[in-house]
Amino acid sequence: MSKKYQHPDRRPAVITGASSGIGAETARVLAAAGHPVALGARRVDALEELAAAIRAGGGEAVAHALDVTDDDAVAEFAAKATADLGDIEVVVSNAGLVAPGATIEVTSARFAREIDLNLVGAHRIVRTFVPAMVERRRGDIVFVSSDVAVRPRPFMSAYSAGKWGLEGMANALQMELEGTGVRASIVRPGPTWSGMGTDWDDGDAAFVLDQWVRFGLARHPHFLKARAHADAIATIVGAPRGVHLSLLDVNPEAPVEERS
Repeated sequence: MSKKYQHPDRRPAVITGASSGIGAETARVLAAAGHPVALGARRVDALEELAAAIRAGGGEAVAHALDVTDDDAVAEFAAKATADLGDIEVVVSNAGLVAPGATIEVTSARFAREIDLNLVGAHRIVRTFVPAMVERRRGDIVFVSSDVAVRPRPFMSAYSAGKWGLEGMANALQMELEGTGVRASIVRPGPTWSGMGTDWDDGDAAFVLDQWVRFGLARHPHFLKARAHADAIATIVGAPRGVHLSLLDVNPEAPVEERS
């Protein structure tokens, strides 16, 4: 294989939203695969605990505060991650926020905060990390989307709008990056047990889940674990150069029906 189509031996990876759920599991999986990892989120205590566990297992990990809604915070995080690990070869844009509420009742300010974090925050990550990848003519950026991008959920309209927008941005970016050696990919999780939504009021959570059932959005009771998506991300970034896994739609398998 031509040298220009080989991955470098060292491929440092950044994971945003790495303090829990899919982000934390992705950090573990990529570190186990040999990637030095830089963990970013607002909950630095959780990041430090995860980074220590990765290092104890023989991996290389650093943790720094990251707020993807703040330009300066993103720039500072990127500078620290690069100083610690070297040029960043892999970026997993995973930071996300979802809150329940009827579209006609949530304030526009709250709606905008979700869009800022889930969509504009991902663009801040792109603007900060991808230009250097283009200069090096290699790299991976993976966006963690959601099946709400194709199957919007009621009482989660800001989240649905943000993920629709995220996939629109990512698809445009894929075309713009064609021929640069940089791969932009999407992982689209279906229903998953993760840290997202655990801060909801129990009554609100039950109501929203009932609405999923009402509109046929929860056809069976199985949910995925975060590891399924971490493995999908590892598959994307581990693909040989010349192979672009542009979208992985990852859903829980329905319970196997007993034969009568």
